Amino acid sequence: MRLLLLEDDVVLKDSIEEFLSSQNYTVDSFVNSEDAFDAIFSVDYDLLLLDVNVPGLYNGFSLRKALADENKNIPTIFVTSMSSADALIQGYAQGCCDYIKKPFDLTELILRVQYALKIHCYKTQDDFLILPDNYRYNVRTYELTCNSISISLSKTESEILNLFLMNRNNILTLEILYDKIWSNDVDPANARVQINNLRRKLPQDLIKNIYGTGYRLDC
Repeated sequence: MRLLLLEDDVVLKDSIEEFLSSQNYTVDSFVNSEDAFDAIFSVDYDLLLLDVNVPGLYNGFSLRKALADENKNIPTIFVTSMSSADALIQGYAQGCCDYIKKPFDLTELILRVQYALKIHCYKTQDDFLILPDNYRYNVRTYELTCNSISISLSKTESEILNLFLMNRNNILTLEILYDKIWSNDVDPANARVQINNLRRKLPQDLIKNIYGTGYRLDC
């Protein structure tokens, strides 16, 4: 498997490249987006790992869009320090199949790479994430639909869903949920009610209850 890594932090770039190479991946690394863009049209890559804020004509998001415009739809993971919901939404809108936030453990990175290479990622269609059972989530308007019928989400439910999408295939502990969604200002029983309300609006078992730990949204 051949991967392209775009990362302008040279120390981090070298660390990621060395680690992935030790896992028997072939890695071509770049610090400049234009060099990466040119390489993608010269080499067949199985996966792109793109930092967002990088030197060159493109940032990671616009590079992914430029590739899609040229019908280069290569599985892409954005690797970035940007952690806002807006950044997540923009990333998925550009067709990424995963999004990993810095700082991260290299073990987490390899797991996400393996998932992406096995095509365990949601397909995108214009501004939509395509979910199981004819569900679709509009990444711009935060609208959830099933068979084109709108499913109402409260503001909190949208925030919970966005957090799960940002951390899919990973367990979100109750402590993380309490912190990220409610800034620890919530009754645990009320938090569980709101999470379960969201789960009932989604395809069955999309968000799994990991007994005694938290929840996980599975691809």
